[in-house]
Amino acid sequence: MPPFRWCCELEKYLEIGEIINTHGVKGELKVMPLTDNQMRYKELNWVYVDINGFLEKYDIESVKFFKQLVILKLKEINDMDNAGKLKGHYLKIDRENAIKLPQDSYFICDLIDCEVFEENGNKLGVLKDVLKTGSNDVYVIEAKNREDILIPALKKVIKDISIESKRITVAIPEGLIDNEI
Repeated sequence: MPPFRWCCELEKYLEIGEIINTHGVKGELKVMPLTDNQMRYKELNWVYVDINGFLEKYDIESVKFFKQLVILKLKEINDMDNAGKLKGHYLKIDRENAIKLPQDSYFICDLIDCEVFEENGNKLGVLKDVLKTGSNDVYVIEAKNREDILIPALKKVIKDISIESKRITVAIPEGLIDNEI
């Protein structure tokens, strides 16, 4: 299958890992998983590799786990030199092959660039990152004329998320934001 350009259809594909190095001489790849469940790789038959904005489809031959990494063998890559050419590139899947999320759970890529508003309609800024912590995620809101705002992703704080309209409504706890600019 020839590579295809994905830039206009970014929302259709999810990054699931970054190829960080080769493993051995037979073309295996060390992958830093970008998913909460590494075992997810065992369920995949193929992945796309994003090479400078073009997606190339590769069949998965085998999956192993080593510490926090996934060791992936792609059928089309059989030596260390060709495996090395993929270093630094990302693995993607289409949404049809993505895991089904529980209700009120979202893919981080869908949250990025959502506008964030308080319940009174005051715009706080735009969600630029999600920090993974031990107990709960933290949303990083880029605000105009002030430092980034860190908001805990808790049900009592996050009141509504609309992926379709790219809008998040929050109830800011007292003292979370310093009102001085």
